[in-house]
Amino acid sequence: LQRPRHGEDPMAPMLTTRGMRGRSAGACTGRSRASVTVTQARASSGSGAKGARGAKTSRRAPLLGALLLLPLGLGEPAAAQDALPPPEAGLEVATFAGGCFWCMEPPFDKTDGVIATTSGYTGGDEPSPSYRQVSAGVTGHAESLQVLYDPKVVSYEELLQVYWHQIDPTVKDRQFCDGGKQYRSAIFYQNETQKEAAYASFVKYRDSGVFGTKKLYTEIKPAKPFWPAEDYHQDYYLKKPILYKYYRFNCGRDQYLRSIWGDQVPAPTNPDQ
Repeated sequence: LQRPRHGEDPMAPMLTTRGMRGRSAGACTGRSRASVTVTQARASSGSGAKGARGAKTSRRAPLLGALLLLPLGLGEPAAAQDALPPPEAGLEVATFAGGCFWCMEPPFDKTDGVIATTSGYTGGDEPSPSYRQVSAGVTGHAESLQVLYDPKVVSYEELLQVYWHQIDPTVKDRQFCDGGKQYRSAIFYQNETQKEAAYASFVKYRDSGVFGTKKLYTEIKPAKPFWPAEDYHQDYYLKKPILYKYYRFNCGRDQYLRSIWGDQVPAPTNPDQ
């Protein structure tokens, strides 16, 4: 049974071979931004509301997957996206790549002090790339997550800790069932302070031996323009929770994280049970 790739229908393997529970992957999702401006306005008004969420999918989807995901707009041409503006005074951003950005959003959304998360693309040179371009691996971008946060409530170091608890840094140009440089793990720093903190965290986790090896492939790079993913990727784990859970479980992310971190991360949940 061949694994579907990120962006393909997570239920395809179950529909094809009923009862098989391999590590097949499907569509991945995350949380988008509603609007950074609106979200920041909420934050400044003290509402504490979080921004919308973002999601995304991967390369060549089979016909069934394409039909199932058409309501999200996956069959539509991608509209150009504007790069996110700088944060308002008093707020900061952190940018991480950890494979499927749908899966990266929930843990940050649950973190106190995070105002909004946006799924998107960064690390490449192509302006306003589409999902199809990025997932084809031709732009140099990585699927990424931009986190808007209040540093008075949560520190960048704490966000780094959340990040390391979501990825497998021991593989190059891959995260779980999604392969290619567009699925590399990376920390994109915004300034020298973040750069120093990112390198310090890398050394900390490398030397701890927690990942079973000291050969880690997570990149630490200066931030480039961050391009939000298309609207149909945003809020996917909220819009399509069942499909999202099928993808996440069959991709094996939670099983791996549980093997590393134990009770520090949620137990895998099989949506079939």
